[in-house]
Amino acid sequence: MSKPGRLLAIIIPFLIAATLFIWGGLKLSRYPAAIAATTSSTSNGAEASLTMQTVPALGSGPHPDWVSYLIQRPDGQWVHTTMLQVPAHALVHVTILQYDTGSDLRNPLMNQPQGTVGGTITVNGQTVDALTPKNDAPGIGHTFTIPALGVSVPLEGVPDTAKNPCSAAPCTTNYSHNTIQFEFRTGAAGLYHWQCFVPCGTAFLYGNGGPMQTLGFMGGFLKVVA
Repeated sequence: MSKPGRLLAIIIPFLIAATLFIWGGLKLSRYPAAIAATTSSTSNGAEASLTMQTVPALGSGPHPDWVSYLIQRPDGQWVHTTMLQVPAHALVHVTILQYDTGSDLRNPLMNQPQGTVGGTITVNGQTVDALTPKNDAPGIGHTFTIPALGVSVPLEGVPDTAKNPCSAAPCTTNYSHNTIQFEFRTGAAGLYHWQCFVPCGTAFLYGNGGPMQTLGFMGGFLKVVA
């Protein structure tokens, strides 16, 4: 290869990488800042509280029919974002209001909490170490999974026969829902990806497109700060 050819072979990949880096930076700079959890200090260390909801349809924006997570700010306002911030080495208390219906399990491991304190979760006030499909609520609607922290929580689906389903976000507790609560511990500071692992991208191949691959809907980042 000639010297100009070798030079181009070096420059072109560099330009492509630089373009992707700048494009990614611009996208992140336009994304809303992380919602900081409500925090407190106790004799056992730092603690934080997060409240989220999952809805069957966002009801607005360019994808009104997409399923989505929403995060509640400490002032009580619901925000369409999946960027969260919690302290490092803290006990995190999580409440998720699940308004979506369920589906058959893809993998039996998905109905078992993992990485939570005590290996359990609380569903509508009842502590369980696994979700058992019921006739009127087959399987789970979504999961809240942070792979790098070993945390995965199944969210029980609302029955298809629910008398007062919510159709657009944000949903209030007057609508049919399940309340899931659990605790997990953070480690060192860092940026951790979290995701729903129940294919819920209706009309996309195997349910894994659309909201499943879009930041702000079924996946986001947990920013753990020192």
